[in-house]
Amino acid sequence: MKALVYHGPDNKAWEDVPDAAVQEPTDVVVKVDTTTICGTDLHILQGDVPAVTDGRILGHEAVGTITEVGAAVRGFSVGDRVLVPAITKCGRCEYCQRGMPSHCQTVGGIGWILGHLIDGTQAEYVRVPYADTSLYAVPEAVSDEQAIFLADSLPTGYEVGVLAGNVRPGHTVAVVGAGAVGLSAVLTTGLWGASKVIAIDSNKFRLEKALEFGATDAVEVGPGTVSDVIALTDGLGVDVAIEAVGYPETLLTAASIVRPGGTLANVGVHGTPVEIPMQDMWISNVTMTMGLVDTVSIPTLLKMVASGRIPSEKMGTHSFTFDQIDEAYDVFKNSAANQALKVVITPGRHSNTP
Repeated sequence: MKALVYHGPDNKAWEDVPDAAVQEPTDVVVKVDTTTICGTDLHILQGDVPAVTDGRILGHEAVGTITEVGAAVRGFSVGDRVLVPAITKCGRCEYCQRGMPSHCQTVGGIGWILGHLIDGTQAEYVRVPYADTSLYAVPEAVSDEQAIFLADSLPTGYEVGVLAGNVRPGHTVAVVGAGAVGLSAVLTTGLWGASKVIAIDSNKFRLEKALEFGATDAVEVGPGTVSDVIALTDGLGVDVAIEAVGYPETLLTAASIVRPGGTLANVGVHGTPVEIPMQDMWISNVTMTMGLVDTVSIPTLLKMVASGRIPSEKMGTHSFTFDQIDEAYDVFKNSAANQALKVVITPGRHSNTP
């Protein structure tokens, strides 16, 4: 089979590799019908994730069809259409039972193993461990293009942003960073009745998309960013500030706009230390949360997508085939210039839709 293989920083290749196969009784093999690229994949290619070693197949998101089933698998059969999420879980360890499979002890203390500690989904086929507790059946009414974004970005924005931020009816919410994860937070804040959702970004295209996805206001980054947001909230600041970028300056922006008693929900992946203004935040009774997605919200999100409540397909702005995967990476890496949110990659022919 063919797969996208990591060969060190800035070095990847779509090449022939051994076929994916069942190795443990709890495994299945999935034929990948749709996959995508995550910002984490870009971090890997920059050499930022040393656990990913030469020869690893990249990718941790897929929708596909089961082609082989291990002897211990009971919940799935050959031919089933499934969502392969970013998090793999045994379902039985202490963290899985606490609803935190992102720290599944059985798979090594981190639920994100696909494209990280084992071979991933940017391939024609992928082996999925602990299939019964990790995979999700995709409803017939949900297309591959809708389901693929439930593998990572939508649950991340929802769980680590909206749920951790404790968004409630009537709240004012600011989302700092309107990339794929930030827009996922925008898409799902409405489920909890936020009265005002303010998108903050430096990119006009992303701000336009945020308004299309349900934001009530858009603030372009500039010298007056904080004052503009405060003005939109009657001088009080927001109830929930969701940081979805991962830079020191964006976290500080989020800290500057949250009101007393509010919550700062950090979703962004930070690669450097950040000095936060604790001297101001403690006395304002601000709660700060952070974390890795658990993907436990996928069943709920699947229902909302199937009902039409969440138009997840809007996340996909460009489509590619496997043999165009290098081009897909180039477009995604330069997403602002290409007006790209997420790319959809399939085995068959597709045309780009900027």
